[in-house]
Amino acid sequence: MDFQYEQLDHIQLAAPKGGEEKARAFYHGILGFTEVEKPENLRSRGGVWFSNGEVDIHIGIEEPFHPARKAHPAIRVKNIEAMKKYLDEKDTEYIVDNNLPGANRFYLHDPFGNRLEFLQWI
Repeated sequence: MDFQYEQLDHIQLAAPKGGEEKARAFYHGILGFTEVEKPENLRSRGGVWFSNGEVDIHIGIEEPFHPARKAHPAIRVKNIEAMKKYLDEKDTEYIVDNNLPGANRFYLHDPFGNRLEFLQWI
């Protein structure tokens, strides 16, 4: 191959019509992502975009809506134990998974039922 992949640019997850405020409450209010203004020509589609460091998440509106329960993004975290403590303080449920050797990881679901993985390699 005469090309190589550099890095993941963004992930897109789906939400039901009208889910923008719930997305803001979760991705900004709980996870601490900053909302990014969508390009003018994409705004009519609905949805909302977020960014934090090198991680960009786009929430797109999908009808009919079905959450991603198995497929998921995996986001690397520095100091994952501090994140767990933070989520505990926010009363946000997560599921610890010790099945991947060498990883401290957990899953949580956004308000739409989409699965998100967070991990730190040990």
